[in-house]
Amino acid sequence: MLVLTLLILPFVGALLTALAGNRSANKIALLSTISTLLYTLKLYFDFSSNAAQMDWSFNAQWLVEPNILFGLSIDGLSLLMLILTNLLTPIIVLSGLGSTTQNSRTFYSLILAMQGAMNGVFLANEGFTFYVFWELSLIPIYFIALLWGRDYTQKITFKFFVYTLAGSLLMLISMIVLYLMAGSLQLKHLHHLSINGIGQTIVFLGFFLAFAIKVPVVPFHTWQADTYTAAPTQGTMLLSGLMLKMGLYGFIRWLIPIVPLAIVQFAPTIITLGIIGVVYGAWIAIQQDDIKRLFAYSSLSHVGLITAGIFTVNTMGLTGASIQMLAHGINVVGLFFAAEVIFRRTGTYDLSALGGIRSKAPWFSTYFFILLLGSIGLPLTNAFVGEFMLIFSVWQYNSALGVFAGLTIILAAVYMLRMFQRAMLGNANTVTTDFQDLDLSEHLTFIPLIILVFVLGVYPMPIIEMVEPVIQQIIQLAAI
Repeated sequence: MLVLTLLILPFVGALLTALAGNRSANKIALLSTISTLLYTLKLYFDFSSNAAQMDWSFNAQWLVEPNILFGLSIDGLSLLMLILTNLLTPIIVLSGLGSTTQNSRTFYSLILAMQGAMNGVFLANEGFTFYVFWELSLIPIYFIALLWGRDYTQKITFKFFVYTLAGSLLMLISMIVLYLMAGSLQLKHLHHLSINGIGQTIVFLGFFLAFAIKVPVVPFHTWQADTYTAAPTQGTMLLSGLMLKMGLYGFIRWLIPIVPLAIVQFAPTIITLGIIGVVYGAWIAIQQDDIKRLFAYSSLSHVGLITAGIFTVNTMGLTGASIQMLAHGINVVGLFFAAEVIFRRTGTYDLSALGGIRSKAPWFSTYFFILLLGSIGLPLTNAFVGEFMLIFSVWQYNSALGVFAGLTIILAAVYMLRMFQRAMLGNANTVTTDFQDLDLSEHLTFIPLIILVFVLGVYPMPIIEMVEPVIQQIIQLAAI
């Protein structure tokens, strides 16, 4: 029941929020997400202190023929992703208290439903359960982007939906192939399934394309920048801070241990695509005037490095990827919220129209700059440790690719510092002259993110100790 409760809480919160009035919906949603966060933290402390004495799984027969279980479980890797999801969701909800949202009860209930679906993805230890929650997570974000996005969002949202749905169907084909081979979709059975080379290739391609589209990995990224820009900022936070982690998690949890022969075959290509994404995303980010598009391409660059590190399939790469998934989620949610604060006060995301904000809003400028440094990967900030481990793992795999991976540090500094200079420094103009500093809800949104930037940068060991045992098991399975 420990595990099942973590799944149920967000859906109960979504129902209560949907039944509330529009004026109180965001407050009920916030209380619900805080409750889920507190329960997640309780599970974390229980897991850290007496994991062996507690039951961390829930299994129930779903269908008899075919043999399908409703299977959930928690280990160190899934717990990390649950912490990320249930930590960022209340911050995303809180970020909306300073703005007016039409039909807010539906809006916030969709956010909570998406939280519940993502929890299901990270809890699932059975293929059909994983697939169901994977699909469920798509529905709320589709309507969030479609109904609360910019005026031109319909075409963009449709493209996003078609891309991700096509990937999901390919994953379903792989699941069916695995079931026909194993007679079960439980991970513990799939880990020890003997699959020939052709079978591994078929399963690999279905899973990889589904996950690669969600991340996204170049060249499956064409939906990303437009969707991030057109979606409401809270939707963009969900997409960039949380939803893309489903794909990265899928690489580690479902792809590497099940089809190791295919991983060896395709790893050079995927690592190369990841590094291309690092350079391409950063180069396009440098050229952006729209601050949301800049952050979208920045995210593309960062997840390219995470993808490359994952497919080195060594302890350094997989551990670094786990740390960086957490750090990237924190930083990108903070950066997109900073873009939202600017838009609330100026009505624009256009960097060429901004300037002089630092003199008008010192608190906001300070928070923004700290998040920027975290995203760059400055030592003692949260992205430094994971980024270093990822670059080192790619270097060990191929020194030439490692050099290009290292460009992420230089290029990120270029586009981030250039952006900050254009938006925040210089003299205020007619657009920014009345720029107000942060209100209470905005302070409360930024402060936990700022704290985590430093805490995880100074002391990442609890995260490393939590995920390394799982990483070692996955590497051992991949070596079969």
